[in-house]
Amino acid sequence: MTSKCQSSDVLPQNLTARTMMWEKNVSKSSQDSTGNSASCGSVSVLFPIVMMITGIVGNSLAMLLVSSAYRKKENKRKKSFLLCIGSLALTDLFGQLLTSPIVISVYRADLKWKRVDPSGTLCAFFGVCMTTFGLCPLFLASAMAIERALAITAPHWYSHYMKTSVTKQVLVIIWCLVLIFALLPIAGVGKYTLQWPGSWCFISTGDKDVTGNTFFATTFAALGIFSLLVTLSCNVVTIRALVTRCKTKPSSTQSSKQWERLTTETVIQLMGIMCVLLTCWSPLLVLMLKMISNHTSSHQCSSAAGSLSPQDLQMDCNFFLTAIRLASLNQILDPWVYLLLREILLRKFCQVASAVSKCSLDVQKETPLDAINKKAIQNDSVHKQSLNVENSNLNGGQEEP
Repeated sequence: MTSKCQSSDVLPQNLTARTMMWEKNVSKSSQDSTGNSASCGSVSVLFPIVMMITGIVGNSLAMLLVSSAYRKKENKRKKSFLLCIGSLALTDLFGQLLTSPIVISVYRADLKWKRVDPSGTLCAFFGVCMTTFGLCPLFLASAMAIERALAITAPHWYSHYMKTSVTKQVLVIIWCLVLIFALLPIAGVGKYTLQWPGSWCFISTGDKDVTGNTFFATTFAALGIFSLLVTLSCNVVTIRALVTRCKTKPSSTQSSKQWERLTTETVIQLMGIMCVLLTCWSPLLVLMLKMISNHTSSHQCSSAAGSLSPQDLQMDCNFFLTAIRLASLNQILDPWVYLLLREILLRKFCQVASAVSKCSLDVQKETPLDAINKKAIQNDSVHKQSLNVENSNLNGGQEEP
């Protein structure tokens, strides 16, 4: 598929009918490439442009907020969380800056990769970026989920041993290990190939004759699924611990009502994080395992090669393109889910959740602003200090800068 219209990145519609007319459409699109493809290409290139702009804006804003909050002395107990969210935003930002301009350039070159990359080295670089900036956010999300679970389930251990130096070491280890893994195809283990519709490169899932290719592709999918399971498990543990502790606390004091409000916000945010991760990454990882088992790859769509029928192969290729977009969308959603939308929407969600949550019934009697004002004029410093460790640990893992 060499024309823009035929290989455009519009989501598949009526896949069965389109696949039956596949060969006919190829020749027809090639003949019309000088006319009709021009307008089609302008639509196709819009998607990566919008993703790049929104990703840069969201992650840049998140980094500015994190940097400002990190320098404040009162945020010492939240520095581990701020380091994690800042590292996640920085990773997502670099992923957008390094890959999106290449995709846009290829679209402007009529989806002919060789015009942009005659030597083929850019494809390997693009594949390394896709692997590195795909796995790093997943592992960073897992690290944040573990940090959050420790802060809630073991607050005293967390306050004594969870230092910023430990967090920095963990972040550096994650980046280095993922980068080493992504460079394996450069060393001869695995292979990066041009993927349909010819605008991006990624791990080959169908070249079983390439040394270590099946191992490399399977390991990528397995690592992604493992990090998802770790994140989901830790978030479930955190939610359970928060709800249990909230139910056991007396509801008559002002500090307990503040704890209930923070619990409701935290639970809603964790559930949102889990939904976003599953929606963005599950389709790609599951489809990769399927294509590995069938020894097929999306670059075979241009030649109708492979063991599957053209209809099944074309369906997998369209789904694979949609799946990789969902995974890329996670880079845009990360700063909003973890940080930016907390002040805008999260407390509105809490008002709805408090209507059905037994844990937060008392929160409906006062607004968050009232709770903050009452706490500011509270003179019981002894009681305030007794709950300082628990509240600070919860805030350190969740509260916005």
